[in-house]
Amino acid sequence: MPARAGRLEAKTAVVTGGCSGIGASTVRRFADEGAHVVVADLDDERGKHLAEEVRGHYVHCNVTDAGQVARMVAETVDRYGSLDVSVHNAGISPVEDGSILDTDIDVWRRVQEVNLTSIYLCCKAVIPQMRKQGGGSIINTASFVAVLGAATSQISYSASKGAVLTMSRELGVQFAREGIRVNALCPGPVDTPLLRELFASDPERAQRRLVHVPMGRFADPIEIANAALFLASDESSFITASTFLVDGGISSAYTTPQ
Repeated sequence: MPARAGRLEAKTAVVTGGCSGIGASTVRRFADEGAHVVVADLDDERGKHLAEEVRGHYVHCNVTDAGQVARMVAETVDRYGSLDVSVHNAGISPVEDGSILDTDIDVWRRVQEVNLTSIYLCCKAVIPQMRKQGGGSIINTASFVAVLGAATSQISYSASKGAVLTMSRELGVQFAREGIRVNALCPGPVDTPLLRELFASDPERAQRRLVHVPMGRFADPIEIANAALFLASDESSFITASTFLVDGGISSAYTTPQ
């Protein structure tokens, strides 16, 4: 664990989807930097354990339920007195989400609900609290597929992340004069349980994606968490409505050396 630098000292942060992958790395990184961290997830056992590890708080929250999202915000403010940073990271990428020709409408709707509607609900609940406080940082997890076509089709996932990017830009512009920064964090392929599950049954599919990354590897979750830390901290005070790419160069690559 790195020595505490205090970049989020005395700030309160919520991380949705905080129990694994990018979310868990972000929870730990924020705690290392002095934040009070609220872990929001559906995995009660893992969430409580992680919250105890970082001396934070766990909230059971289905982010597609407006009432539960409102309760998450209220419980955070009741416990810590503020909500300074909100990372909206919960998302899914089911194997059934593929080509538009094969993806069932129910799969489409489920991905949109979890990946897009949840962020709408979280922003809608968080922004009034941040307006009362006079500011805050919202970080919405989008994806590199929001800015280019994916090598492996995931039609609903890609559409949802493009919408998250557009929504983040609009909110960043709308609330900039009130001290609320809204940015879209756009990771490239990350070595998380979500990605491993997606490619477990199809190594060739994983290789098709990996070959396009100029760095020749998938990101480690901590590398994305470090980007979230920058966007959460005062070091990024003049950054809002941005497309913050952390993708190993994939969005800039025309061809990649083999």
